[in-house]
Amino acid sequence: MAQLKNLPKQVELINQALQKGWEENGLRPSPQEDDLKWCRRVYLDLIGRIPTFDELAEFAKDKSSSKKLNLVNRLLNDERYTEEYANHWATVWSNVLIGRKGGMEDNSIISREGMMKYLRDSFAQNKPYNDMVYELVTATGTTRPGTEKFNGATNFLAMKVNPDNGALATASVSRMFLGLQVQCTQCHNHPFNQWKQQKFWEFNAFFRQTSAREIQDGMTRYGELRNHDFAGEGGNPEEAEIYFQLRNGITNVAYPAFVDGTTIGRSGYLSQVNRRDELGKLMMQSPFLDRTIVNRMWAHFLGYGFTKPIDDLGPHNPTSFPELFDQLSVDFRQNSYDLKQLMVWITMSQPYQLSSRITKQNESDDPTLGETPKFSYFYARQMTGEQLYQSIAVATKALGNVSLDEQARRRDEWIRQFLVDYGNDEGDEANTFNGSISQSLMMFNGDLSKDATSVEPGSFLHTLIQQKGTPVDKVQHLFLSGLSRRPRNEELEVAKQLLIVRKNDAAGMLQDMWWAILNSNEFIFNH
Repeated sequence: MAQLKNLPKQVELINQALQKGWEENGLRPSPQEDDLKWCRRVYLDLIGRIPTFDELAEFAKDKSSSKKLNLVNRLLNDERYTEEYANHWATVWSNVLIGRKGGMEDNSIISREGMMKYLRDSFAQNKPYNDMVYELVTATGTTRPGTEKFNGATNFLAMKVNPDNGALATASVSRMFLGLQVQCTQCHNHPFNQWKQQKFWEFNAFFRQTSAREIQDGMTRYGELRNHDFAGEGGNPEEAEIYFQLRNGITNVAYPAFVDGTTIGRSGYLSQVNRRDELGKLMMQSPFLDRTIVNRMWAHFLGYGFTKPIDDLGPHNPTSFPELFDQLSVDFRQNSYDLKQLMVWITMSQPYQLSSRITKQNESDDPTLGETPKFSYFYARQMTGEQLYQSIAVATKALGNVSLDEQARRRDEWIRQFLVDYGNDEGDEANTFNGSISQSLMMFNGDLSKDATSVEPGSFLHTLIQQKGTPVDKVQHLFLSGLSRRPRNEELEVAKQLLIVRKNDAAGMLQDMWWAILNSNEFIFNH
């Protein structure tokens, strides 16, 4: 990859570390990806959809050596994309923080709308990541927009602080923001890392001054996250201790202490110690905060993190390129937790430029076999349901002039139908199109697909059909719109045969070709 003088130093840091790793492992990286396909990749990762035909053409017209950096900066900073950027990342983080079903359950006090609003506002103003985490961990107020004490950040903990004395809040905060899997240590010591049962309950003690209550206002239900005095399980608010039982039946006592052993005042009186505020401050100083978000973002763009899973850090878990991981984490903190800067570092690095084609020189780099990833080629992956919906909707103008609220409603309904087949026994949701029968039927003939392949006046295909040009020109337009590449000779031959079968009905041929493109693996994958 040609080196640009105005690239951040972290890009060269990544490139050098990866090159060294490839040489040490006897790997030769795949060639650089075609520019138009790379453009499709970066649109999907940064704003959650593929580029339109016009956007692809705009990128192709840029003949400067910095065209890729220009595109990344445009998607991150141009006002044309602010709303899409913020909405995409709000969706990503809503799914992380409350799950795809969060706010949709019958007994939920979560407002998905409130969670999205908080996150959209945060990403639109490029709020530093540490500030966002502090707000999520320490928030008080109501969950629903329009209520008197509304604070969208409360939706993160609203359904996590009450069950089992805040055990779910303990496990979620430590896993999502510190990369520490501690849920199993509620009842026993961790079998692989240094986290002990004592540490779980010491961390849990930070949440004992907090509870959520349900508010019913007519037909509307929402929640309020509140702080209050905690008398302790022994009835002594000056100490405010909690008790837990070891596996041998012995009862131990715990007071609030952070993962590094730092303690705070034991008082349960809010006027003396606000435990969640103190937890937020301690988290801001922890290197685990930096490492976890760098790992999560690396995985978002490159398919795998430095560790697998991304939220299980520690000496028990093998790490790819540990020195690079450490340095990027330090640099992210020193760059004011600027998520957009981190996105630039990764998207402009060599591993992100590589083709997804595997060669004989790097076929041994296979993370699916349990090996630590070496990133010698771009790991192709299926789009998320949200990316798939937005890509079809935008590429085909299937939603027309529908309002943003209505677009969001239709997308959520579409995703909910996917969720019938998603999920596992642990309550987690899969996040890709997995090709189940019902999902395939939705793609084949669902309402979105029907709108996307319509030839009615005003539709994407009708507009294309009315344009000047030969059938071959229009087939090329379809391939560029859907796959960010021109058709191969054999694909053009298929189009010609279809035109013959259709008795020169160009509209019918284009409709068939477009339907096939939208239902192809190549369209559904980010590669």
